[in-house]
Amino acid sequence: MIYRNYNFTETVKKALNIAERITVKAENSSIDTPYVVYGLLSVDCVSKTTLNSFGIYTHNFILTSDKMARQLLDFSPPTILVFDQSKALARQADSNYIGAEHILLAVLLSDNNAVRILKHLGVDMKKLLIKAAQDANLMQFISDRTGLEAPEEEKSEEEENGDLGELAKFGTDITKKARENKLDPVVGRQEEIERIIQILSRRTKNNPVLIGEPGVGKSAVVDGLAEAIVNGNVPSLLEGKTVFSLDLAGLLAGTKYRGDFEQRLKNAIDFITKNGKIILFIDEIHNLVGAGSTSEGKMDAAEILKPLLARGELQTIGATTVDEYRKYIEKEPALERRFQPVMVEQPTADETVKILEGLREKYEEHHRVTISDEAIRAAAKLSDRYISDRFLPDKAIDLIDEAASKAKLKTFVIPPELRELEDELHELEKEKNKAKLSDDFNTAQRCKDRIEELNDKIIVLKQQVQDNYAKERPTIGEEDIAEIVSKWTSIPVVKLNESEAQRLLNLEKTLHERVVGQDEAVKAVARSIRRARAGINDPKRPIGSFIFVGPTGVGKTELTKALAEALFGDENLLITLDMSEYMEKHTTSKLVGAPPGYVGFDEAGQLTEKVRRKPYSVVLFDEIEKAHPDVFNMLLQILDEGRLTDSRGRVVSFKNTVIVMTSNVGASQISGNMRLGFGGGADAESEYDKMRDKLTEELKKSFKPEFLNRVDDIIVFHKLDKDATRRIAEIFTAGLTSRLAEKDIKIVFTEQALDLLAGQGFDKEYGARPLKRVIQRLVEDKLSEALLEGKIKSGERIKIDASNGKIQFKK
Repeated sequence: MIYRNYNFTETVKKALNIAERITVKAENSSIDTPYVVYGLLSVDCVSKTTLNSFGIYTHNFILTSDKMARQLLDFSPPTILVFDQSKALARQADSNYIGAEHILLAVLLSDNNAVRILKHLGVDMKKLLIKAAQDANLMQFISDRTGLEAPEEEKSEEEENGDLGELAKFGTDITKKARENKLDPVVGRQEEIERIIQILSRRTKNNPVLIGEPGVGKSAVVDGLAEAIVNGNVPSLLEGKTVFSLDLAGLLAGTKYRGDFEQRLKNAIDFITKNGKIILFIDEIHNLVGAGSTSEGKMDAAEILKPLLARGELQTIGATTVDEYRKYIEKEPALERRFQPVMVEQPTADETVKILEGLREKYEEHHRVTISDEAIRAAAKLSDRYISDRFLPDKAIDLIDEAASKAKLKTFVIPPELRELEDELHELEKEKNKAKLSDDFNTAQRCKDRIEELNDKIIVLKQQVQDNYAKERPTIGEEDIAEIVSKWTSIPVVKLNESEAQRLLNLEKTLHERVVGQDEAVKAVARSIRRARAGINDPKRPIGSFIFVGPTGVGKTELTKALAEALFGDENLLITLDMSEYMEKHTTSKLVGAPPGYVGFDEAGQLTEKVRRKPYSVVLFDEIEKAHPDVFNMLLQILDEGRLTDSRGRVVSFKNTVIVMTSNVGASQISGNMRLGFGGGADAESEYDKMRDKLTEELKKSFKPEFLNRVDDIIVFHKLDKDATRRIAEIFTAGLTSRLAEKDIKIVFTEQALDLLAGQGFDKEYGARPLKRVIQRLVEDKLSEALLEGKIKSGERIKIDASNGKIQFKK
């Protein structure tokens, strides 16, 4: 090729090789300038960076060039003229090689198809030419030749900063952003903005401080003030003023010696007071206290600012949280009295909807998606209900942002064909290198040709992927928001699909696989879960709260574990608290964390922290009657309001938990001569009703009425009869069978063996626990001995039978 007569850099050679392949593919007889520019865009070079900064990429440039080629009647001059000019430019720049920057500059200096395409794409050709000339270090040469003047870089920063001078290095001009329309719309904060304007218009102490929880929109109020100033919606006293956000960290950065920070701050303050048109905004203003101070002296940023704030010479807007204001500002009365508090309350869900509607266009434009009204309402409603440790509108905005990001990324699909081509390319590269080492030049050439062919296909496929990604504009709906809420909180808020609905309808059957003979308890628990998933339970209270009473060993704890497994797939996700550990007054603080000043204050509460991490959970208070009375005072708040405040002041939501409390109160009543669980029909039912009434009376003696009144249901568990014990024996032995199956040993229990185990394990006073001990003694102990002695080996089948009242093992 003729371009080999030019002393191009290796990067330019790669670009021209790509241009050659694209030209051949386009069935053109010569390499036109658009293909040269495309080649530059395909390799890592300074020209690619320059063109990218003007919005020119391979995918949009090549498409446009194809369209233009069909439209152009007079085709571009030969590319060789561009090469000649680039050679002259390289010589002018005292360069021995022709670089990508010289090629691009030569293209821009002549009239050709590439220039027409760039103009068609809306590129500012004057700015691009200046940038290309700067890249080639030929600005003066181009200026003399074309009359273009280089921008005065030394003045650009000054012009950018306007009247702020050195101050601009330490913050952001918010009014400038408002003029350039770079601020998000401010919705629904008119009252706070008017209050700030009112305080700023005072003669002295004209310094408002915005106080509110994180994420409620304190900074947005200041943005609203800046927009009001730009739009002229302020009194004449504030007209033309600049709202400047000061970066305290920027002021502190690089201050090596004592006095550096104070000098910087004083210079900034002197500039602001002399200017007279600057309103200072300090976010996280509590950081003023102690900023820049040293151990040798008390002087800090707050001490420097106090006199100016009091005299009204320095107008300052502060922003901080309620906790930080109380912790730092209120402790400094001299500083506090110089500020006027403006409370910024959390907006309601309805107000949040209006805020989101105002922000919708910005997020649609950024993510290239469509956000539906349903998504906006769902973001406000679901975040308010399920995300309790953050505040509106911040959490709702984040939901919209992440849902839009997820939906857009779903459209970025890499086809399997592209992955296959890249894998083949990787293998060919290895084969080519291997062939070179063994001097097999025919194979190396074959691999090289195939690699070039694959590269062409990969370029086209990648372009298609990018085009599809750019064209797709997914719509964000309510389900998309619900999915993000579920990911954040592990709470299932997405709509019920058919399989999950069927699973909930069959929840009793699932629970009965582990819990035998307790129909009332199983039905009550299942009903509460169905109410919650159907969305008709009281959103301010826990999903369900129960007291399980009855004798030991009848399945109270087992039902709770079975519920955790049914909901989460793992019974270990149950939060269990043994109330025997909280019998003393001082131990109750462990539930929410030790108070300040006590040992263990840094440690989280054993109850609150677990629920904060897993808001959708089953919480078991085992043997609740053993707890100290102070524990019940905490439970009142959980059962009624669905929340509890820990020692650090964080509100933990229990609205998505199932609260289960087990108790043995009145168990002695069941151990009497009652026929509960035996006999049949009306007699058994009548005895159960009597026992329920007696146990309720016992509970009233042990627990306060206000506690019992807040519980959804008090469930009395039946004593186990022989039939129930027989079914429990099947469950216990099934567990043993599955454990041995992991060792490749198959065991089978005969009906006679199960009858024997159930008969010996039946105890109407102690429930199912004696049965577990009987199975351990008669079966598990003998099996373990046989395994250790080698009498039972992997792969064998063991039949467990009963004869003459004894368990027998047969192969």
